Amino acid sequence: MEFKDYYRILGVDRKADGKAIGEAFRRLARQYHPDVNKDPKAAEKFKEINEAYQVLSDPEKRARYDQMLDLRERGMPWEQVFTRPGGRPEEWTVLFEQPQDLFGGFSEFFRRFFADLGGEPFEAGRVWSRPPVAATAEISLEEAFRGTERELVVRNGFPRRVTVRIPPGVRTGQKVRVRGAADGDVYVEVRVQPHPVFTREGDDLVCEIPISLTEALLGAEIEVPTLEGRVKVQVPPETQHGQVLRLRGLGMPRLRGGGRGDLLVRLKVVLPRGLSAEERRLVEQLAKLRRENPRAGMGLK
Repeated sequence: MEFKDYYRILGVDRKADGKAIGEAFRRLARQYHPDVNKDPKAAEKFKEINEAYQVLSDPEKRARYDQMLDLRERGMPWEQVFTRPGGRPEEWTVLFEQPQDLFGGFSEFFRRFFADLGGEPFEAGRVWSRPPVAATAEISLEEAFRGTERELVVRNGFPRRVTVRIPPGVRTGQKVRVRGAADGDVYVEVRVQPHPVFTREGDDLVCEIPISLTEALLGAEIEVPTLEGRVKVQVPPETQHGQVLRLRGLGMPRLRGGGRGDLLVRLKVVLPRGLSAEERRLVEQLAKLRRENPRAGMGLK
């Protein structure tokens, strides 16, 4: 069984904070997402990146993984560090049955090391988890947008399969209650997986879209992704790097009050490389015509 160095996979230091880990994940996810990268190896790389993020973004999983790394550095074979839930299998109370993920599931290393934390994509029909009666639902951003369902097997004196309906607009950390699933209600905590294109700010979605220098200067019509497909957006002339366009009503559904948030499109001006002699002459001519000093207000020459 292959050892997984999750810090190396994301290209971050062991002291990296959550923000750095999230930024590394989004950068790599955009690069290797199979919808974007058609290399046959991209899907496997994306799965590995996602697995690393699932561990390093979760404080409990990361703490356990770091403890294992410390023991490994002291010479203990890492295979001996695995832990499993206590008790006999028939005593485990709840299974949250996650469907097989799109890219083939998690590695055997992940399954064995984090099984008792509810971290593996469980197989249908198994009974798993820790009392009290509770579970965690890992869903995609698309599922959080549309709403989705999961099946839950409860074993608390009598096996029973119940359906958990997760409403549109749900956020990470929110809990869905299933009434009368066992001796009491079952509470399912939702975790929305990171998305390679969109980040979420409340009910708003944010994405970064590159545009060329000429599109920024002259204006242009571009296509922008949404969770419902692409839409055409007009970039105004003389757009600045980092300028944000707000597309009303194209964000996440609101759990309360109805309606939807907005889509915030942050424009990233990409400067050209490899200028030809003619292009360079034209830029130099523009510089002579403009004679601008953007640092003038800072007391700099």
